[in-house]
Amino acid sequence: MTNPLFSSARTDATRPEENPAPTVARAADTVADLGSPLSAVVVPAGPTPLETLIATVARLRAPGGCPWDADQTHASLVRHLVEETHELIEAIEDGSRDDLLEELGDVLYQVLFHADLAAHTPEENFDIQDVAARLTEKMIGRHPHVFGDLTLETAEEVSAAWEGFKAHEKPGRTSVLDGIPAGMPALALADKVLGRAEKIGLLEADAGFPLPIESEADLGPLLLAIVASARSQGLDAERALRVAVRDLQSEIRGAEHPAADAFDAGIIALPT
Repeated sequence: MTNPLFSSARTDATRPEENPAPTVARAADTVADLGSPLSAVVVPAGPTPLETLIATVARLRAPGGCPWDADQTHASLVRHLVEETHELIEAIEDGSRDDLLEELGDVLYQVLFHADLAAHTPEENFDIQDVAARLTEKMIGRHPHVFGDLTLETAEEVSAAWEGFKAHEKPGRTSVLDGIPAGMPALALADKVLGRAEKIGLLEADAGFPLPIESEADLGPLLLAIVASARSQGLDAERALRVAVRDLQSEIRGAEHPAADAFDAGIIALPT
């Protein structure tokens, strides 16, 4: 499963006492000074930058590497992943080419770090190659119009078929709400849940309040005004929206599995 070029995975019995140079460089008979800064590592022509980065992560986490890196867990890295993700979003929305290049790298580093952690955790026992293989399998399975015989001509047709692709992949799911992360920010969660309600016909795509919104330039100030009004009255807009979304989720589940005492949050039939 593991490839020494891409992972520092090894059994405890075979792990060296000292930290070696990156695997890629060792394969080319290049040994770097362990006390040198990372920029001093000399890697000859041959390995790709991605291969070198994977080997660098392995070196940092191996015995003799960085004590902080070696001390991390999946859970301890969550806040860093959240922070790096928000920095990437900011670079996409308001950054330069160099900002985007840097922040994409920071998010990629988080993925490689978690994969190396898993490679050294017996009950997990997978590395970045396994992550890539799983993702490739999923992407091929979700694109039968590219890798199979299905014909979908437009992005709209793909979007309409997407949930069916996912349902085929995950037959154990019993609700359109399955798979939505509960920890999403309330506004993003509301958008996702409303989208699922539309997909199963509980809401019309153009249903909503008759508000004068024609663009995001109109929408932004309106949302800000709502938050400002809530704040002036001591109300928590994030919590209020999250509660309303939970009620909507309960109503969707009730519609999926009708019962005499089904919960009605009064949200599906939006006023017109």
